[in-house]
Amino acid sequence: MIVAEAKSDGSVDLFAVRSILFLPASNPRAIAKAREAGADLVVLDLEDAVKREDKAEARDAAVAAAETPWPMPLVIRINGAGSEWHSLDLDAVAGSSADVVVVPRAISAHLVSDVARTVGKPVLAMIETAAGVLAAADIAQACAGLIAGTNDLRADLRLPLGATREPISASLQMIVLAARAAGVAAFDGVFNGLDDPDGFLAEAEDGRRLGFDGKSLIHPNQIEPCHRAFAPSASEVERAKALVEAFHGGAERYGNEMIERMHIEAAERILVRANKGER
Repeated sequence: MIVAEAKSDGSVDLFAVRSILFLPASNPRAIAKAREAGADLVVLDLEDAVKREDKAEARDAAVAAAETPWPMPLVIRINGAGSEWHSLDLDAVAGSSADVVVVPRAISAHLVSDVARTVGKPVLAMIETAAGVLAAADIAQACAGLIAGTNDLRADLRLPLGATREPISASLQMIVLAARAAGVAAFDGVFNGLDDPDGFLAEAEDGRRLGFDGKSLIHPNQIEPCHRAFAPSASEVERAKALVEAFHGGAERYGNEMIERMHIEAAERILVRANKGER
């Protein structure tokens, strides 16, 4: 079921997003499949996934795809500032029907603000470098959400090939902290193993424990386990309902623990996400 829907004002409820499926805008077959794949957001990529010689074709294809109805919000990732395609992408996306724009390798709030102002659409900023992590708090104030670009981040930190998440755990937590302080959504990075469903599920569950709202995906077969990982469990929902029903205000005893308003707010968020996932 799709949970990422347009609000009454036409904007996208990013806090309802669990899965963000990235695919090359230069691949018409992948675009066609993505329409029915069931991801909460689909990102047509003009950047890393597209060869230099295919950039113009991919840009045209992304704009054309956005003109037809999609069952989920459609997003376009532009090429980064400083690239020869950046201004062309901005002009094209500004005139398109895409719902959201992704800015790669964000390193400053100023850069992100400029993109948002030019395209007139919500912006998701990818934090993919050491500089981006250190500026994440400011960047989050200028956008609608942050995405951890874990592959580029590993490379920028000069980690060994195949490095686990442990060396970037502090960076991931800083991204979540920045997003929460700014009141915007936060999304975990991609899992590279295409034939490792258990590994993907474990990483997605770890992302939820870190506080991410959802996760970036590189293949449709990752959508279902992603939704499972970011959905409240039956026991979480049952406990959340019990807390809300038992609370009368202030600090009070519930079973063998003390509960306060903060616990009820967390319980209410669980119930909201559970209700959206059941549609």
